[in-house]
Amino acid sequence: MVAQMKAHVASLEGIAPEDQVVLLAGIPLEDEATLGQCGVEAPHGKVRGQAPKVAKQEKQKKKTGRAKRWIQYHWHFVTVVPTFGKKDLNTNS
Repeated sequence: MVAQMKAHVASLEGIAPEDQVVLLAGIPLEDEATLGQCGVEAPHGKVRGQAPKVAKQEKQKKKTGRAKRWIQYHWHFVTVVPTFGKKDLNTNS
């Protein structure tokens, strides 16, 4: 309710609820009205300029040992299309 909001502001700022005026689009709100009746909605957890929240996914375990070496070999030498003038990874020409 608007009256509860005024009481909360009074406890924080020390301004009497009778001296407060709550406006929505330039129209004063009645003390008996609820914020839902006035068209005020909750922000639904959105913050302007913030990326949307995405649930974390489980990452696949990294390969180690023999399996890692096999992948390195195939990634560097087997699947590479040979290009003109390039013999292997360590040549500078």
